[in-house]
Amino acid sequence: MQENERKLQQEAEGGTEQISENNTGQVEESTQAEPAASEVTTSESEEETKVEQESAEAPKTTEAQEDSDNHLDEIDESNAEDAEDSDNEKRHYIPILDYHSMSMENLVGELQRLVKNEKVQAIGKHVSSIKYEFDQKFQEFLEHKKEEFVSKGGNEIDFRYNSVSKRQFNEVYSEYREKRDHYYKQLEQSLKDNLQKRLEIIEELKGLIDIEEDINTTYNNFKDLQHRWKNAGPIPRTNYNDVWRTYHHHMEIFYDFLHLNRELRDLDFKHNLEEKQKLVERAEALAKEPDLGKAFRELQTLHKIWKEDIGPVAKENREEIWDRFSSATKAMHQRRQEHFMELEKGYEVNLVKKQEIIASIAKIAENVADNHRGIQKQIKEVEELRESFFNAGKVPQKVNEETWSQFKEAVRQFNRSKNSFYKNQKKDQQQNLERKKELLELAISLKDNDDYASTTPEMKRIQSEWKKIGHVPRKYSDKIWNEFKNACNHYFDRLHSEQNEAHKEEFENFKHKNACLERLKKFQLSGDKKKDLEELKGFLAEWKQYGRIPYNKKHINSKFNKIMEALFKKMGISRQESDLLRYGNKVQELAKTEDNQAIGNERVFIKRKVNEIKADIRQLENNLQFFSGDSEDNPLVKQVVNNLNKQKDALQTWKEKLKNLNILEHKLNKEAEEEEDNAGEEE
Repeated sequence: MQENERKLQQEAEGGTEQISENNTGQVEESTQAEPAASEVTTSESEEETKVEQESAEAPKTTEAQEDSDNHLDEIDESNAEDAEDSDNEKRHYIPILDYHSMSMENLVGELQRLVKNEKVQAIGKHVSSIKYEFDQKFQEFLEHKKEEFVSKGGNEIDFRYNSVSKRQFNEVYSEYREKRDHYYKQLEQSLKDNLQKRLEIIEELKGLIDIEEDINTTYNNFKDLQHRWKNAGPIPRTNYNDVWRTYHHHMEIFYDFLHLNRELRDLDFKHNLEEKQKLVERAEALAKEPDLGKAFRELQTLHKIWKEDIGPVAKENREEIWDRFSSATKAMHQRRQEHFMELEKGYEVNLVKKQEIIASIAKIAENVADNHRGIQKQIKEVEELRESFFNAGKVPQKVNEETWSQFKEAVRQFNRSKNSFYKNQKKDQQQNLERKKELLELAISLKDNDDYASTTPEMKRIQSEWKKIGHVPRKYSDKIWNEFKNACNHYFDRLHSEQNEAHKEEFENFKHKNACLERLKKFQLSGDKKKDLEELKGFLAEWKQYGRIPYNKKHINSKFNKIMEALFKKMGISRQESDLLRYGNKVQELAKTEDNQAIGNERVFIKRKVNEIKADIRQLENNLQFFSGDSEDNPLVKQVVNNLNKQKDALQTWKEKLKNLNILEHKLNKEAEEEEDNAGEEE
């Protein structure tokens, strides 16, 4: 019993060596085991009454027959385990799922289902596998969260993580252990009681040959002992072989005694043969059972009945009946071997996938980006690869630990490189914090300054420099940003308040221009060119007198000009003439202001345009020389000629504008001279 508890404790507490799916998952190893001691040491008092058991009925072992015998070992081992716990065999009906591909939340759900719905003694290996996978995934998840915490500026020693899944898992696992311990505590006493019953039955069996009574009465007592033995219940596994061997030894002795009444013995042999023939037929029929797991469980039950419930057969039938039963067993074993070989092929494919995923993660780890955006992208890539790794399926058991270690090392290498970057970032962030503090102090000192002309460019410079500075430690970022934003907003709110007063006049001008535009849209030409021209000049004069408008409303000027162009075109006035008409209005405005500086600036602007157009004309004329031998129908030649003509027209227009400006300037100078002369005469 202590041995049983020790093994169960190892399985349930996540030992890495106890994670095979079930007995069917150990076929390769179990078939190499030595025959059980109970099957090769049975004494034989006489060949004729030799006890019926597997090792006794089988032919003497030769090298060619070793494999034939060894395929029974797995079944014998399972039945020996069932001998301790009669309910133990029911665990075979509980499938073990692909826990490796499950998420932590699904693993918790599956554990809850098993503990709630299944017998606690039947789910030990299931729980062991679930706990192993959950611990692996949770450790990887915890390391990932720690890396995120450190990468965002946290100190590793301050890291804490409260996992709901982990808490739920621990609660369900504790419930499982309580149920398991309670069950085996009760089972221990029951096993001891059953052992005592079986030992008493053996003593009674030993005493049958010493009782002087009618042979039929003795035989009936023997049958009664067999029935009681069959229903005596499970005993400790550690006592099973010795007790079973002792029982069958005294059964042999009784059959030796029974040879005095051959009729009874032959009837018994006949009955046993019939029963074993039924078992053989059932075993042979299992070859057609599509559910391999179900077939193996049935075969296991048949072996248990053969060994424990049915007595020996006549010597001449033993070898034949055993060979049939053993052959059916071997065929099932071969089927399972082939099945697991196919599974292994699939595991090999999964191994290749996982190795490719590990290589991809390792490649990223070797080329970690040197900027935050790049690393965040790589984090997502690694996270997707991790998910693919968990979904890739099982790998061969012999490389499972190695593959898992390689995977964890690749992920850790990436995390180490990533953390190294963020640790350096942390130093840079502290420097960035100091720089932003300096800008904050400067912004606070300027927020109430009334010298807007000099302060506004400085505040904009401060804002621009702030944007260029990188991140600061998270615990300071919100506070310092809010303080800086408040200082800037305070200044620009004051500035905008001042500007709004100045903008009132511009908005008034916009309203007047908008009204003028609406009237222009409704204007219809009368057909009297002179009259229409005067009215259009009136629109131009009115438009000019309203002055500046808000910058974001300047599109109204282009609307006005387009309508004027369309009206001039209807009147037959060329674009050049319309430009000069509009410029005439501008000249009149300059005349009203009598601003010599504005007139001088206008002259400089016009001369610059004249020089630019002359340069363009020279370039186009040079370009024409390259086409000297080409026809004027050449599209390129036509394009150059058209551009040249347009530039010449534009040059003429600008020269006319300069002429009008010269006339204005001459007129103003003359008026100024006359005023000086008049002033001198008065003196």
